[in-house]
Amino acid sequence: MNSNSSKHKVYVGLSGGVDSAVSAALLQKAGYDVTGVFIKVWQPDWIECSWKEDRREAMRVAAHLGIPFVTLDLEKEYKEGVIDYMIAEYAAGRTPNPDVMCNREVKFGAFWRWAQEHGADYVATGHYARNHKIQGTGFMNRFSLLTGRDSNKDQSYFLWTLNQADLKHVLFPVGDIPKPEVRKLAKKFKLPNADRKDSQGLCFIGKVDIKEFLTHYIKTEPGSVLNEQGKAIGTHPGALLFTIGERHGFTITEKTPHDAPYYVINKNVNDNTLTVSNKTVHSEKKSSQEIKLIRCNWVHEVPVAGNTFQGRSRYRQELYPLTVVDANATHATIRFETTQDTLTPGQSLVIYDGEVCVGGGIIE
Repeated sequence: MNSNSSKHKVYVGLSGGVDSAVSAALLQKAGYDVTGVFIKVWQPDWIECSWKEDRREAMRVAAHLGIPFVTLDLEKEYKEGVIDYMIAEYAAGRTPNPDVMCNREVKFGAFWRWAQEHGADYVATGHYARNHKIQGTGFMNRFSLLTGRDSNKDQSYFLWTLNQADLKHVLFPVGDIPKPEVRKLAKKFKLPNADRKDSQGLCFIGKVDIKEFLTHYIKTEPGSVLNEQGKAIGTHPGALLFTIGERHGFTITEKTPHDAPYYVINKNVNDNTLTVSNKTVHSEKKSSQEIKLIRCNWVHEVPVAGNTFQGRSRYRQELYPLTVVDANATHATIRFETTQDTLTPGQSLVIYDGEVCVGGGIIE
């Protein structure tokens, strides 16, 4: 990280975790004027959440570094931009990705707008991704969103909605550092949360299963689980609660001890049925060779039709080859060289050119 930054004011999102804490320490060491910000998001009253503990850890980090600390209440923005969206998508039979919307609407939306009003040059987070500046002349500088150096921790999948205007003021201090090294840096900086475990999942859910959470907001009815021939072989608590590829949460009543595990290959929300299979992925149907994307965002520019890239539709999934059949600013048609069996309406398909995140869209 360059150390020529003494005049630049940066607000760092401190979650209470190690990655954001090390990010703040690195920025301070590089000469930035750093302020730590804990973002308080919405959660229902009936869920026990660790936000108070997280905030306390974030405060301890700020105190240790001797930087100002602010608690920013973005409950309204989070509820409207993330939770309401998630519930509406599930109710419509789609499977949304709330982490993507949280980044778009909250961390790089409402947080940046607030920071800008308070004199910030940048906002920073502990994401494992890289923001690479491509030198130009005058106002011609461009930015590339790259995968994190640590491929096991890369979080660019959740950041595909960022555009050039966003990347101008976003810093990812740990994006170039392997996770084990981040842990070592936390100890080197003597951070009070150096040994804290990585958080799992979103705060608003806490320890509650996503299906249990959704049943508080979406009316569901039990239905039938069908095999590929359409025969009822089990039951489920509500088709709206499931996603393609899921292996748990439904009951198979007609099976033998030798059957391989079943997983969801289709859901019909009108009939309230799930179709499952226990075949290997390679023997599955090929109806997902071509898909359409909506709500697309391209980090640089709209990809040229006919060009080949790589993509993934799940976090940490292996990248697979694809071709852009057609694309404009908001929509795209994508063709896959090999059959993809986990493509799920509502999920994000993120497109890469090597380590460069080209952009992505929502699977229609």
